[in-house]
Amino acid sequence: MQQADSAAPGHRRLHGGTRHDRAATLDACSLPPRLLPPVDAHRRLRGPYTAAGTVVRALVPGVLARDPELVRRHDIELLSAAPELADIMPNSRATLTSMALPAERTRYYARLRTRRISNGLVEFVRDALPVLGHDGPWCLVVENAEHAEVTDEEFLATLVRRVDPGTLTVVLCGANAPDPDGVLTAVLDSHTTAVPVREGDAAPTAGPGEPAWLWVAADGLLDGPGGEAARAAYEASPAADRRALHDRRAAQIREREEFTLTLGALPYHLERGSDPETEAVAALWAASDHCLVNGFYTAVVDYGHRGLALVDGRAATGPWWRFAVQLGLALSILGRTKEAEAVYDEARLLSTDPVVHMACAYSTAMLYTRHNDPADRDEKKAKALLNGAIATASLLPGRVEQAFQSAFYKNGRALVEVNLGDPQEALRLVTECIDDLDLKLTPDEHRLHRSVLKNNRARVYSGLGRLDDALADYAVVIEQDPNHAEHYLERGNLLRRQGRTEEALADYARAIRLSPPFPEIYYNRGDLRLSEGDVEGALADFSYVIEQDPEFVDAYINRAGIHLESGNPAEALADARTGLRLEPGNAHLHAAVGQALAEDGELGEAEAAYDRAVAADPDLVSALSGRAGVRYDAGRPQDALEDLCRAVELAPKDAALRYNRAFLYGETGRRPEALADLELAAVLDPEDSEITAALTALRDRPHAP
Repeated sequence: MQQADSAAPGHRRLHGGTRHDRAATLDACSLPPRLLPPVDAHRRLRGPYTAAGTVVRALVPGVLARDPELVRRHDIELLSAAPELADIMPNSRATLTSMALPAERTRYYARLRTRRISNGLVEFVRDALPVLGHDGPWCLVVENAEHAEVTDEEFLATLVRRVDPGTLTVVLCGANAPDPDGVLTAVLDSHTTAVPVREGDAAPTAGPGEPAWLWVAADGLLDGPGGEAARAAYEASPAADRRALHDRRAAQIREREEFTLTLGALPYHLERGSDPETEAVAALWAASDHCLVNGFYTAVVDYGHRGLALVDGRAATGPWWRFAVQLGLALSILGRTKEAEAVYDEARLLSTDPVVHMACAYSTAMLYTRHNDPADRDEKKAKALLNGAIATASLLPGRVEQAFQSAFYKNGRALVEVNLGDPQEALRLVTECIDDLDLKLTPDEHRLHRSVLKNNRARVYSGLGRLDDALADYAVVIEQDPNHAEHYLERGNLLRRQGRTEEALADYARAIRLSPPFPEIYYNRGDLRLSEGDVEGALADFSYVIEQDPEFVDAYINRAGIHLESGNPAEALADARTGLRLEPGNAHLHAAVGQALAEDGELGEAEAAYDRAVAADPDLVSALSGRAGVRYDAGRPQDALEDLCRAVELAPKDAALRYNRAFLYGETGRRPEALADLELAAVLDPEDSEITAALTALRDRPHAP
């Protein structure tokens, strides 16, 4: 492990000892002034974004008074991490998804949304410091980092990766190192240095008061000798006394009326209180529901398992199912599909409720058509399950419920039909759903799902090449749900396909304004800018994508290409090699390495890189043509010609390839073939003066006897 002198600059990590030991170690270090008192990241306190929420709750009031636009720009992220801030700041970007009633939810956030939120939170913290007059350097100490919830792990990893330690030095502390497989560990190894913890100083006692109560009042997070004594006293207390202590602490927490405490400390104490089957079950379900709506799926899994442990599924199937359905959905979105299917199988065993069986059929079908790894998908099984759900839905009582459930399951089958290669049947099903809901529901009923249906039909139209029809549906969807960023991203992609560049750029810009930092939007805009010759804008977009997501391989490919075109082979080589560490078999990156090395005159290494590119993708034209150039420069024109012949076979309308092959034909004395290539190249690109000049010269050159 890399270790640092206590005075070394940069972000730090301290693992080991007690909290007192770590505090004493930090006091002996040369650190900037503290931005805030030490922030506790333990998920037991406030659940998702325990640490991030603590930080932004402290910063937002001051920023709001000085720069309200900065707060507005990050309102989604701030309210996601610290819902209590809704008392002083509005959400200016509410969507049908965020406003949907529980009974009407049919769209849930993508798994990666929390990473976007983390990037937005980090940008807010970074930009807030100068607004508050904190030009730095400052220091932020975070304790219990190894117990952080996944959302906080993402936030802290992004913080140490993106924020200059000369502005804000982050010190992550804990009794132990974080989970070696977690998102925080890799970033700690590369962006922080370890400070040895000085253990053994006398630790303070737990404080005055009854020891068992001190343990409970600290939410079970005391450490050191005082904490051990308090814990021992707690564990030695009669069970009834322990339950009473937890009830007392739960009452204190409720009096504070801070919502995020209901995601952490409150359910923790209610589970250990006098009525867990009632009080804790209600608290855990409310926490699960909040986190499901916000896309905090790892937390939903935690609450779901804890809730199911308190509910007898045979005696109380309804409450059991409320946890199970959310648990299964969260596991599915997280890609933990075997666990999800086991939840649905158990629900079938426990329940005879047709609604439960109908929902399980749909949810299991989604595993087989969407969530499972490709090798484990089975579209026919998914279709059979959905047909059963559709049949059951047709028998439901009630105008609204029968219409909604039938449309919901038919929409699921439409996805299966697309995956089976029958988009026309998918189109028929989705259109039938739209028409049926328009006929049977009032305009205000199930607005979210009706928007989802039109969005899905637009996607089917797009796949069929019916772009005008798709755009018409997007126009309706955007009118109904104007703050949903992905609608603009998808419509921008369609407008680009139609060559309507300015409109596409406008949609990308609107999507950017409506969303937390979203790498895919910037990538798509960068790609469009590059195709339109805006190299500087494209470079900025690709660089920002990589800053948000250092594992976005396509951004490295495109940025490396820009560096090569701009005459910067060293930068291109760095990008290509970084990308290859993420995706070693990427042919485009191997080709970029080959081109960069060739430009530096490293012909042998360049050819080896091109060889790897061609081995990975034998039809990659850029690799074949690049290798041809290296082989020619190495004095092997015949080998070069073989590569170019293959490249021309793959891209017969590429004038530059034919021009280059004509040159090699001429070098090897094959004048007729050279002439044929140049004549066709001149037709393909009549404005290319080099092709025209070469063709004229070859025609004027006397034939060899």
